[in-house]
Amino acid sequence: MEQNYLIATASTCDLTKEYLEEHKIPFIKYSYTIDEKVYYDDCSESTRQEVYTQMRNGAILTTSAINTYAYREFFEGLIKETGKDVIFLDMSKVLSASHKFAEEAIEELKGTYPNTKIIYVDTCCVSGGLGMLVMNVVKNYEAGMSFEDNLKWIEDNKFKIAHRFTVDNLNYLKRGGRVSNSAALVGTLLNIKPVLYVPNDGSLMVSSKVRGRKKALNTIIDSIKEEIGKPDGKEFLINHADCLEDAEYVRDKLLEMYPSIGKISIQGLGVVIGAHCGPGLFTIFYMTKERTP
Repeated sequence: MEQNYLIATASTCDLTKEYLEEHKIPFIKYSYTIDEKVYYDDCSESTRQEVYTQMRNGAILTTSAINTYAYREFFEGLIKETGKDVIFLDMSKVLSASHKFAEEAIEELKGTYPNTKIIYVDTCCVSGGLGMLVMNVVKNYEAGMSFEDNLKWIEDNKFKIAHRFTVDNLNYLKRGGRVSNSAALVGTLLNIKPVLYVPNDGSLMVSSKVRGRKKALNTIIDSIKEEIGKPDGKEFLINHADCLEDAEYVRDKLLEMYPSIGKISIQGLGVVIGAHCGPGLFTIFYMTKERTP
């Protein structure tokens, strides 16, 4: 049965271009700039790898908010093409400079299309956490779940998506103002690696600081062990910024500990999130009962 609404997202969901095309999920593309040239995040693995290679070679990547006009064009295009209501899922509003422009565009469109609903959900998720939310909402949609029931499912489950991160280079967090110059210097000298998570407010917080990359990865694994509950059939999504070996290490450890675990997907991290944390960012996402530090 054809649905009377559609699911839309943004390139910050960090899903693959193939998945989005296969499930016919429209997405608005964030932009990024390298050497004063503007590019658009197309969610392709080749783009992600190319960008991280450039960053490792010294390229400075910057990102920009999507403006009201671009959002209006995106949403109006969906309405004109389909005539359907829209559930729009993007990263946590706390971490997004774009959300106010999306809301402005939606408000403007109400006058032109008063009978069409565009619901911009504050997902309180980011990167693959947002991607995992999108995949579940799409699964609900394809199973015939109604607009209202899918919105309720989102609110009932978005805080159950655990986010775990570690970065390899503190200078990117320093550049973004998340650590001071002195903390970045001392941390680099002592090989300190922060382990981060996303709490219910959708921000990005440090849960611990450890010495060494392998210790950081093992700390993430320990956190998963503490909160995974029943592992049978549980799915994980790993996004990495040019650190495939680390992604495979964590995957193999989880499979070794939990033979009955479900699918563990590994894919490249989106360039918009990677711009703020740098190559070597490791992330993992999964469903749990509640988010914990």
